[in-house]
Order: sequence, then structure tokens, then C-alpha cells
Amino acid sequence: MEILNTLFSSGQPQETTLLMTMAAMAVAGALSFVIAQVYQLTFNGERYSQNFVHTIIILSIVVSIVMNVVSSNAGVAFGLFAIFSLIRFRSAVTDAKDISYIFFALSVGMTAGLYQFWLAILLTVFACAAIYLLYKFDYARGKDGQILKITVPENLNHEDMFKDIFEKYTESCVLRKVETTNLGTMLLYTFAIRCKKDVKEQDLLNEIRARNANLKVSISYLQTAN
Repeated sequence: MEILNTLFSSGQPQETTLLMTMAAMAVAGALSFVIAQVYQLTFNGERYSQNFVHTIIILSIVVSIVMNVVSSNAGVAFGLFAIFSLIRFRSAVTDAKDISYIFFALSVGMTAGLYQFWLAILLTVFACAAIYLLYKFDYARGKDGQILKITVPENLNHEDMFKDIFEKYTESCVLRKVETTNLGTMLLYTFAIRCKKDVKEQDLLNEIRARNANLKVSISYLQTAN
């Protein structure tokens, strides 16, 4: 019981011991495993990476040791920051949520490394609960942006040909590109659109096909729907 009281005391111990260091790594590892589980449970992106899940756990444990080293030595802290400034990721993290998980793991590792175990546990429980609730209730979901490409015969081309259709089915529509195709006998329009909430893309395509002589029309998504 005395050991547990020492491990989970509110203040930082006066000196670093092997027991406290091992406890910091164990707490960081256990909490980062919880974070990894929540990440897997709530993941809804296109590219799942097992390596990223492993990174969450490893990063938290390593940072807990780093905080052990630098917590009482400002010179070492500045030296480590100088070394870390030279490190670059080989692959860019494109999902903002993945970046937040990296900071989450860093924060838990830092907190555990400073022996603030109750604070690390509180951070993990509260943040994981918030992440899960945001996922469960699909908070702030909007209609995904889309790229609409319409082929139009040159003899049917005129300004605002699809204006009334776009007003009926889309919240926003911006012309991105116009190019010739089929040896210059046709025009290919590229629009960036955002459909209204209850609109079915098939209805939009059918109306456009009735207007462009039933030539090719395609919709691609800027972000895959969840």
C-alpha cells in the first residue's frame, strides 16, 4: 500500500528511482494501449496502418523516459530538443485526427514521465470518452465535397447551361476547369460541388444527362464517405 501511495502521490518525487521509472513506463504503456484501442474502434479513414497503432504505444513509452531524463536537467532538455528538430517524418500524416492521436500519446507519455500518474489516467479517460462520443454521434458531419465532370457537345455549349440544376441539387458549385476533348468536338467541364444534405447523386446525374445529350458524366469524392 505504501508503494502505491508513493506511485500515485500528487507531487513529483524528489529523486528518480528505478521503481518510479518502471512505473512511468508501465503507466504510459497501459494508457497508450487504451488510446490505441480507441483509435482502432473509431477509425473510419481510407488507409488503416498497423504501424501507426504501434507508434502510438511506442511513442508514449519513449517519451515517458525522455521526460525522466530532462525533468531535472535543463541542459539535457535543450540538447534533446535540438536533436529532435533534425528528425523528419518519411511519410506525411494527412489525417488531422491521426495528428491529434500523436499529440495525445505524447501528452500521456510526458505526464507519466513526470510521475503525474493520476493526471495521465484522467487525461486518457476524459479524452478517450470525448473521442468515442464524437464518433458515436457523428458530430459535425457534413456532406462530402465532390468533383463533377460533365462532357458537353460543342454545339450545345452555352453559359449557365446547368445553373438551374446546380441551384436545385447543390449547396455550392465552383467551375474549376474547362478543356476540350474528342479532338476538340466536345468540352469537358470540371466543377467542385457540395450536394445538399438529402440529395441523391443519381438524381443529379440523370438531370445532367438529359441536358448534355446523354454524354459522360462522373462524380468523384474529395473525401470518402464514412
